[in-house]
Amino acid sequence: MRVEDLIVYGKSKVHSEHAKMLLAALLNVNSLELLNYLDKEVPEDVEKAFKEKIAELVKNRPIQYVIGNVSFYGEEFLVNESTLIPRFETEELVENTLAYLDEFFEHKNLNVVDLGTGTGCIGLTLKKLIPSLTMTLVDISDNALEMARKNQEEKGLDVSIIKSNFLEEVPGTFDIIVSNPPYIKEGEEIEEIVKENEPSIALYGGPDGLDSYRTILHQCKEKLNPKFMIAFEIGCNQREAITQLIYQELGDVRVICKKDLSNRDRMIFIFSK
Repeated sequence: MRVEDLIVYGKSKVHSEHAKMLLAALLNVNSLELLNYLDKEVPEDVEKAFKEKIAELVKNRPIQYVIGNVSFYGEEFLVNESTLIPRFETEELVENTLAYLDEFFEHKNLNVVDLGTGTGCIGLTLKKLIPSLTMTLVDISDNALEMARKNQEEKGLDVSIIKSNFLEEVPGTFDIIVSNPPYIKEGEEIEEIVKENEPSIALYGGPDGLDSYRTILHQCKEKLNPKFMIAFEIGCNQREAITQLIYQELGDVRVICKKDLSNRDRMIFIFSK
């Protein structure tokens, strides 16, 4: 079959963009370049793989898991069912963290820890953009840590990778803590494709969605250097509750909440005074 024939086949089964993304990935070209190859004959093994993966998409498996990678902050990251799929909002967390890092710290020789790292996308992106950072990636899931390690090896970045319940088993102190922890309430309605495919340990944060923030804020009191910053991604309705937890645990600090591009409360930044 030709490229055009496979695109038509894929579009008859799933969203056209997903069909083109999948075929482009299998042909190792940019999806925008497919128009240049419409008459090209596709090898039988690629045709077979394409149809098999289309069948996976029909069964409501996320395109990122089917392809095996996701674009994050201009880089490709390996991803599978052991890790949360990185999203645009987390790119905004990285972007704002970089901006505040420049504003708040005079130098960049900083100790940074990424808690609940998953694919490693947050910590590895920060390390790539600021090589002088000493970066530690932390997760409780062995499978997630394996994926983070694969991404670290693929990008050739020097980071530490530790299995721990947040900061429980992590040595040393830190200038920056960054985390996109589980924050969905137990029983909260979410998209079926997310509920059926992504790891629940990375999604749900207890009855009120705040268990991970309680744990991190309690643990971090002995792990923060005198001048510090904490960067959290949060649920859009959690600003007040998390701010209250921050003041209860850390006392006299400065707290800034930032909205995402959809104008929803999405990030909280905590600074030492």
